[in-house]
Amino acid sequence: MNTNHWNTKIQIVEQFDGSTKMLSENSMGIYIQSETNDALLVHFKPLNQKFNHKVFNTNAGVLLNFERDLIDEDDIEYALDVFALFNKFPEFYIKQKEEVLQIQQLINWLKGEFYSETTSYIMLKTLLKVLLLHLIRFQNAGFLKQDLNQKRIFQFLELMETTFLYETTTEYYATQLGISSKRLNQVLKEKLNCTAKQIIQQRQITEAKRSLVKSDSTTKEIAFRLGFDSISSFSRFFKKNVGVSPSVFKTEH
Repeated sequence: MNTNHWNTKIQIVEQFDGSTKMLSENSMGIYIQSETNDALLVHFKPLNQKFNHKVFNTNAGVLLNFERDLIDEDDIEYALDVFALFNKFPEFYIKQKEEVLQIQQLINWLKGEFYSETTSYIMLKTLLKVLLLHLIRFQNAGFLKQDLNQKRIFQFLELMETTFLYETTTEYYATQLGISSKRLNQVLKEKLNCTAKQIIQQRQITEAKRSLVKSDSTTKEIAFRLGFDSISSFSRFFKKNVGVSPSVFKTEH
């Protein structure tokens, strides 16, 4: 994999406000805010969502913004744990001194690697994974109530992550969640500003990119594995969403 483009996949911002530009709409964000009582308040920006407006009126903190590719490149169990972390609650507190120090140390290591003249993509990805695993461990489900729609979003994303290779219709996911297709799209549009079909296609694109770069599969094999009935239809879909053909993308990466 060509890692020369690592700075298009992750950014660290220390002067964060409402005008800060995210890597993409499909990127994920963590804003870790220092509280006056030596606690940390962690805010989450899941896929296709925005940070709560109150994040911009808080104390000094640091923004970690990264593309979902960094999560999808790992095993599926890890990806599902991360999606759960981001979609269960918009924020949570870390108050235990030992836990606060661990998170602060990990942030410092991430910043050190990010600003290094010899930045390693693998090191950044590894440090981010360790940070996320710590946050998953520390998250306390008792702090905040989970609204029904947020729960439905998590259920949809969790189900899609394990079935998108062979189930690509909105109707299938709506049926599994026990709601209508119209209601599912309403919930997703309200929270993520995307329909179910758009989110499924985003996941297909991420998987196609990963397969083109990291596997020995041919374009034909990737196309059929993603449910396309021909190479031409897959190539049109890929170029429409990525801007280049699958073969050009593989050559460039």
